[in-house]
Amino acid sequence: MPGKMQNVSDLAGELAQRLPAALVAERIIPRFVDSYVVEHGRHALQVHAALYRDRLALLQREALLALTVVTFENACFESAASKKSKPRAMSQKDVTAFRRKFLTVLARTQKWTVGDALDFQTDLQIYEQLIRRNSANRRTRKSFEVANHPFVDRCAFLLDSSFLEKARFAASRALGDLEDLATHVIASAAEPRIVTNPR
Repeated sequence: MPGKMQNVSDLAGELAQRLPAALVAERIIPRFVDSYVVEHGRHALQVHAALYRDRLALLQREALLALTVVTFENACFESAASKKSKPRAMSQKDVTAFRRKFLTVLARTQKWTVGDALDFQTDLQIYEQLIRRNSANRRTRKSFEVANHPFVDRCAFLLDSSFLEKARFAASRALGDLEDLATHVIASAAEPRIVTNPR
């Protein structure tokens, strides 16, 4: 059991380091903002360098919230014993340990103060509650539909509250990119932990 808890803890710590690094490397948020500005001719959003940087920082934080939610939804499963079997959900104890370790390492990696870390956790709870509330009528959305997700609404407001619907559609596309990034990073981090049967 201690070895299993160590694996859960190691995976959480590794993901808390890899996900923010991948977010920066892939430049999802700057590309999202820049493409929105070009597509809708909203060049005023980039005129003031300091405001532009502040907007990017706020949107980057929202992206971290979205990545954290996806991570908690997808990484809290034990690896399948074989290719034919399905992954099982972690025990509640393992999920709690995973979440605690992930948030601790994330706060350390981002150099947050205690207040910043608590604010992030509060916003994370809001995200999770809204997603849970919306999951009752969740279905696969079509490419032209806007996602019903807190990231979409909050980012649209931060990006361009004057053109909310256009900003929501752009944020919905960015959410898809974030979900793909999280899925890829989780899969690559969890891969070496799959124990193969030596038979």
